[in-house]
Amino acid sequence: MPNANNDSRSPQSTNELNQVQRRAVAELLRVSPVADDLARRFQQAGFSLALVGGSVRDALLGRLGNDLDFTTDARPDEVLKIVRPWADAVWEVGIAFGTVGCQKEGPGDNGTHQSFQIEITTYRSEAYDRTSRKPEVSYGASIEEDLVRRDFTVNAMAVALPQKEFIDPHNGLEDLAARVLRTPGTPQESFSDDPLRMMRAARFASQLDFEVAPEVVAAMKAMAGRIDIVSAERVRDELNKLVLGAYPRKGLRLLVETGLADCVLPEIPALRLERDEHHRHKDVYEHSLTVLDQAMDLEENGPDLVLRLAALLHDIGKPKTRRFEKDGRVSFHHHEVVGAKMTKSRMTKLKYSNELVKEVSRLVELHLRFHGYGTGEWTDSAVRRYVRDAGPLLDRLHKLTRSDCTTRNKRKAMALSRAYDGLEERIARLQEQEELEAIRPDLDGNEIMKVLGIAPGPEVGKAYKHLLELRLEHGPMGRDAAVAALREWWAAQSQD
Repeated sequence: MPNANNDSRSPQSTNELNQVQRRAVAELLRVSPVADDLARRFQQAGFSLALVGGSVRDALLGRLGNDLDFTTDARPDEVLKIVRPWADAVWEVGIAFGTVGCQKEGPGDNGTHQSFQIEITTYRSEAYDRTSRKPEVSYGASIEEDLVRRDFTVNAMAVALPQKEFIDPHNGLEDLAARVLRTPGTPQESFSDDPLRMMRAARFASQLDFEVAPEVVAAMKAMAGRIDIVSAERVRDELNKLVLGAYPRKGLRLLVETGLADCVLPEIPALRLERDEHHRHKDVYEHSLTVLDQAMDLEENGPDLVLRLAALLHDIGKPKTRRFEKDGRVSFHHHEVVGAKMTKSRMTKLKYSNELVKEVSRLVELHLRFHGYGTGEWTDSAVRRYVRDAGPLLDRLHKLTRSDCTTRNKRKAMALSRAYDGLEERIARLQEQEELEAIRPDLDGNEIMKVLGIAPGPEVGKAYKHLLELRLEHGPMGRDAAVAALREWWAAQSQD
């Protein structure tokens, strides 16, 4: 896989380059049957094809997956003509931006078959004007022109196929080895072309643990306000990738330090509350990042977006509720309720789904509930209500509550942990006894109407709610006791 650059390198540099390229070749051999077959079809049609961007970066890092990105001089309509007879499925969702997507089954490791998700994009450049939320796409004539318009040098490398020629006009390989993010041109030009690239810098810092070059950080600070012209959906998608990365603290710090967070998630920098020698309280910003780290440690089945967002946002109500008490303490009364409302508002503005908004804001609202548990004084009724209010979020609430303990006082931390252990044990015992996760009254709506001899209406709902309260307070009653309690309640309603 020869290098297309003619720059001179030291023998040591050349040797390192060759080692990395050999690793990339090993990765590319796995996808070669599918990639080479596709490339030959483009070649026969008179066009070029190259693996590009993140696919090349990941191949060099030894982590190439089955999502493959290609670039070509063929226009989208010509790409469609080539891939339709070849691919197992084709989609045109991104065709307005010069991208054709397809799926292809092909041979993988050890003779197995794999499914490859492929995107083929015509050489292009894209730029925003000062008011547009959508990039204007124009097609380029060469791969070099395409690569210079890419976001970062580590994503501006290509492998021309089928000859496997390595193309790296902006020394992306050296930046990859140094784990640093730079732009192919000036960062000002890059971020002017697409302001979302500033968010991507923070996302790659989170995903890959890369450092961002000082000149790139400076441009992000100077141009942070430009992110406002990018659609909320695109910002949200980058934020999700950042939060789900292996090092989200790193990406979030970059957003805050550059001022980008002030534009896209202002509740986070607002957590940096002023502190003075008279009114001491936790650094809420650092605490929130630590809670996020600790929540990640408790994940069992991979990154959990709901849990991570709840951990990050759980204290955003504190700045609005901060009060300086006469005894020198600082209070944040009802910050969980205020924070839940703020979470719902911000996530709605970022176009999150209603379900995700509901789940995250509910966790924020409930994250303090455990602290009323003390050393186990809750009645079984209170434990039932805790489980009912958490519903399907109970497991996440367990993790969030445990993560929220960041005290350096080991004795206090151990006491909190033991208390929560006790609560979880009580929940488990009650669940065993009562099927607590599906708490319902002992009579359903049809039975209520039959016992009382009434038709559907508000009274049925009131009766159901009354029986549910009895169920929560006393546990399972049995049908006969529930019928007696219902008739007693109904008689009292009639007297009123």
